[in-house]
Amino acid sequence: MVLFYSDEINPRIEYIGKLIFSNILQTEIAFTQNSNEFRKSDLPKINYSYEKFGDEFYIKPHKLIFQKALINPTINPVWYEGQKYFCESSKDSDLPFDPFAASFFLVSRHEEYVNTQRDKLGRFPFQQSILSKYQLLQKPVVNIWAKLLAQLLKAKYPSFEYTESKFEFISTIDVDNAYAYQNKNFLRTTGAWVKALLKGNCKEFRKRRRVLRRKEADPFDTYDYLDSVFSGNEDKAKFFFLLGDYGRFDKNIAHTNRDYRELIKKTALKYDVGIHPSFGSSKKKGKKKVRLEKQRLEEIIGKSISKSRQHYLRLKFPKTYNRLIKAGIEEDYTLGYSGQTGFRAGICTPYCFYDLKHETVTNLKIVPFQVMDGTLRYYLQLSPEKAFEEIKKIMQEVKNVGGTFVSIWHNETVNNQDNWEGYREVFEKMNKLGFEWANK
Repeated sequence: MVLFYSDEINPRIEYIGKLIFSNILQTEIAFTQNSNEFRKSDLPKINYSYEKFGDEFYIKPHKLIFQKALINPTINPVWYEGQKYFCESSKDSDLPFDPFAASFFLVSRHEEYVNTQRDKLGRFPFQQSILSKYQLLQKPVVNIWAKLLAQLLKAKYPSFEYTESKFEFISTIDVDNAYAYQNKNFLRTTGAWVKALLKGNCKEFRKRRRVLRRKEADPFDTYDYLDSVFSGNEDKAKFFFLLGDYGRFDKNIAHTNRDYRELIKKTALKYDVGIHPSFGSSKKKGKKKVRLEKQRLEEIIGKSISKSRQHYLRLKFPKTYNRLIKAGIEEDYTLGYSGQTGFRAGICTPYCFYDLKHETVTNLKIVPFQVMDGTLRYYLQLSPEKAFEEIKKIMQEVKNVGGTFVSIWHNETVNNQDNWEGYREVFEKMNKLGFEWANK
């Protein structure tokens, strides 16, 4: 156990203290505001106040941790061992930066509450993040700081014990559009025929005709292939199905379609499945849609579900998470960037969502992801060889701190066709390596 002292134990301090020690380091933490109790204690201890007592482990708090109003705090860069960090402490502190305030700033996504910059789809751009500006986006800094704290405490207090966590691997598949040509209604199919003809795209026209005549497999029907990749490791794979109503950004198969429903049922027999809340559900009038889409999935598979990932990674703090909580979602896998790989919240350990607007901890577990297929292929425009190098680099960072590596792929991106030629091998190599490391 470690004893943590502060003049004021507020919800922020308690939250981030438990996240670092209980969640990441897997050791106990006790809090006290009694300075006499703290001084007399023989436990490994941290003084997190504006007054240093003696030779205890000491960190002067950054004012962010006591901030009442939801405003943009003043954050200055701090250099430590050749790296630029933030949230300065003091010269007499055991670290020149405050890892508790800095970690809280990241995992609470404080910057996304106060920074109004958004891309054309309403998403927070990675370029606006402090981790991107400080070239730290590719590092799970919260986990690294937790490990640093543990090592410093161990050096000062040899009796201090903590657990080295084990690397975990989760491979996830988003099913935005279950089939490319099959199971579309008459209007959509006819419109696609006409569009291909008008554009003179004879190859696409012929391919669609062969698929609809059952002479060729639908290019998005990669489910048997996915089964072969996940064979023996089904517990490490998850599928998220889009069941929203048809719209500009929700061009999925109808949730009433028989073949689509059978596909979902079959998948749910082998894998953990979750809802992929539609683009429409994240709009102002979409409050009830998350619950409706979740109910559709539950009706199809005949059991309740508790996991989700937002379509197009649309995430607004705290509104999106509060909607999910009200709909009965317990785990969300949306936290990450579409435009860059890495660690959006600086962490690779699942953790509970802290609602900054109400200054309260919720029971919604956030499971961050680090890599997405579209990021590698479209945003970064990497060759298959470079894409795997990028994945392996990020996966190694996660392994170094015993975190959870999560990737996003789609059923259509593993078909080895057109723009995705060569990426099937990337997918296979990523899963092979991930399963190997996780099963050690």
